Amino acid sequence: MVERDPSATPSATPSGGRSRARSATPAVSPEVDAGPPPVVTEAPDAGAHPRPRRSDATRAAILAAARDRFAADGYERATIRAIARDAGIDPSMVMRYYGNKEGLFAAASEIDLRAPDLTTVPYEERGARLVRHFIELWESDETLTGMMRVGVTNEAGAERMRRIFAEQVRPFVDAVCPVPEEAPTRAALIGSQILGMALCRYVLRVAPAVELGHDELVAWLAPTVQRYLTAERP
Repeated sequence: MVERDPSATPSATPSGGRSRARSATPAVSPEVDAGPPPVVTEAPDAGAHPRPRRSDATRAAILAAARDRFAADGYERATIRAIARDAGIDPSMVMRYYGNKEGLFAAASEIDLRAPDLTTVPYEERGARLVRHFIELWESDETLTGMMRVGVTNEAGAERMRRIFAEQVRPFVDAVCPVPEEAPTRAALIGSQILGMALCRYVLRVAPAVELGHDELVAWLAPTVQRYLTAERP
């Protein structure tokens, strides 16, 4: 009787043996696809947020370009095409987001003055509180400076600024004015101080006005604004 070596490979393999040997080879494949393909886990993140981010960035670019163009050319001469070129986008995108030049101008000139509630401020500090608020606001929001430039060169910009101050300054003047029927006049006088300071400091860049610190500006302007707010007579 001939003994066979268990480790030897038979010289004659049944016809199905080779296929069985090959079918056993994929046994190591779990190391390759041990988990879901990376694209499956990344797809939601890749597709969930880019559109809003692109939309926000596009809108911001359009508004920034529009403010610069309106300030440089005025409302009448500024064009959608020029604004789109400045923003690096197709003009159709401007129309898609804002409809027309009037809608774009309204969006570009949207300003919240965030006027403080002066009824919570001590009587003798109201003028100083208001002046300081506007200085800090102007230096943190370039939209105000851009709209000031448009306002001094174009009627549409001037009307927009008048409306903003009428709608947002008048209410807090009404709340503290000692003579209610004089509130419109007093609001206009306050606007003349605030806008006059802003024009000299941020648009015309008059040297002494630019060089004054916040405390110095408040010290100079606050007594006048306080009188507009609280004095019973001129």
